[in-house]
Amino acid sequence: MTRPLSNDLRKRVVDAIAAGESCRSVASRFGIAVSSAVKWSQRYRSSGSVAPGKMGGHRKRVLEPYRTFIAERIHQTPHLSLHALKEELAARGVKVSHDTVWQFLRREGLRFKKNTVRP
Repeated sequence: MTRPLSNDLRKRVVDAIAAGESCRSVASRFGIAVSSAVKWSQRYRSSGSVAPGKMGGHRKRVLEPYRTFIAERIHQTPHLSLHALKEELAARGVKVSHDTVWQFLRREGLRFKKNTVRP
């Protein structure tokens, strides 16, 4: 991911647009995309700042607080299906897809085999 352009450049672009110059001419003069000039001027009009918004970051894992519950349920009922586990979580107020449950189980190293006899 690239880093945002400087606030100084953003401010100069917004000042030129506020002075009456078109977004296209300002964009070509400063060597930026027209969409950037438009978005920066919109941001300045709405918030009064040209600073960029938050970029990137990490998403909080939804099922992490329920790790002990999931581990207990798997050990109590080894033949429990992903969809059944998803329904039990939904009863607790956690709305997730079965893929989210599957990824959580794989990441935590919890076995989820219905038939442990077969390889």
